[in-house]
Amino acid sequence: MNEFKVNTVCEDALGDSDATALAGRLEKGEITPTDLVEAAINRAKRANPELNAIVTETFDAARKQSKMPRKGKLGGIPTFIKDNVEVEGVPTLFGTRALPRHPAHKDHAFIRQFKSLGMISLGKTALPEFGIPPTTESLLHGATANPWNIQYSAGGSSGGSAAMVASGVVPMAHGNDGGGSIRIPAACCGLVGLKPTGGRLITAPELKMLPINVVFEGVITRTVRDTALFMAEAETYYANHRLPSLGLIAKPGKKRLRIAVITEAINNVVVDEEVLEAVHATAALCEKLGHRTEALDLPFTDQIGDDFTLYYAFLFFMLHRFGKKLLSPDFDPARLEHLTLGMSRHFTKHLFSFPFATRRLRKAIKVTQSFYKKYDVALCPVLAAKTVRNGTLLDPTLPFDTVFEGIRNYAPFTALQNITGEPAISLPLGMSKEGLPIGVQFAAPMGQDQTLLELAFELEQAQPWPQFPVIDTEQAGPG
Repeated sequence: MNEFKVNTVCEDALGDSDATALAGRLEKGEITPTDLVEAAINRAKRANPELNAIVTETFDAARKQSKMPRKGKLGGIPTFIKDNVEVEGVPTLFGTRALPRHPAHKDHAFIRQFKSLGMISLGKTALPEFGIPPTTESLLHGATANPWNIQYSAGGSSGGSAAMVASGVVPMAHGNDGGGSIRIPAACCGLVGLKPTGGRLITAPELKMLPINVVFEGVITRTVRDTALFMAEAETYYANHRLPSLGLIAKPGKKRLRIAVITEAINNVVVDEEVLEAVHATAALCEKLGHRTEALDLPFTDQIGDDFTLYYAFLFFMLHRFGKKLLSPDFDPARLEHLTLGMSRHFTKHLFSFPFATRRLRKAIKVTQSFYKKYDVALCPVLAAKTVRNGTLLDPTLPFDTVFEGIRNYAPFTALQNITGEPAISLPLGMSKEGLPIGVQFAAPMGQDQTLLELAFELEQAQPWPQFPVIDTEQAGPG
């Protein structure tokens, strides 16, 4: 038994089943939504004191909803929602002390789609302030721990949701991705994290007003089939007819793919040897399965990294300076964290470069479109290093430039698909010497989410990733 591991998987109504299996049992009448909600609440109460992943619990509302008629294949499945989207009647804090704890007056546009699936939310999960760092730590809520080892980070920014899924509290949870925020916590916690093609799921109207929309909604799951089921069910509520329809993807594809393997990072970031081993082992597995792989240099210069940084700095400048209009009249910029303020200052310092940076970022899609004329899929690391301990990246005693350089060196691979809108998925196909998951990332052209899910199905069948075992109910929790 590992005293640092948080495993709640036990012989209750949830068992060790994923959402797809639970949906089947619900359909047969073997269990009820109330059974699942009560089991998930009990697990949450055991796990959260160690994980610190829940910001606001809505257990009573979940119990009430569980007694209502089910709707949809995922109806009755317990879940959590990341605390940077509005849920009517629940506060939205964005991981910051700068906002009051006022209940939201209405649901976020995507949450209306999410709720249409009939899943039952048990509350809101933690994120770092406004979701910028690749680790879930904030002055508001503290650090969220990784269920594989509570001394380590759950990743960010959807780390609270990932911790609830990885520990077995719920089979899937909401996340969103503005620079890797679904894929990074999935990689850290041994989960499946798909950032869908931009526009496949509903986007908040205000994000469409940005020069480039980089924020996309989704879920974090333990199995590929759960991600596929969620995407299929979400499509019944809203289907973007400019994109190829997904439907329910339930098995590997037959087409053998041309896979480009990229291990080079921008700005000469050194990639950890164990991370490289996971990528090369995955490439070898793909070859064994009949796909063709080819090592390739990164098709971008270091300039794109500086442009990414400036664009994200613009977003945080807007929140810093216009938070009262954008978020709440009671927004208090004096209570913002060191990193947010530093990003805002970075934008002010480089203000006149912003139009040129934005123009170059918009052209990135042309580079990737040319790239995908030769390759079907790209394979690369999710992170340049193994999962870090909490407190490693966000040291408030260090200068902003030092902190942000550490963040860039840790997560140089995931932001590209946020700029281009192309889909990417993190799969837990590696394991570090410390016993922590290592994720690898596959990316595909616009609209080719199906290619990624079919490949993910094939890899999951060929090399199933570790799952927490069922343990005695009295032992469920730490250990």
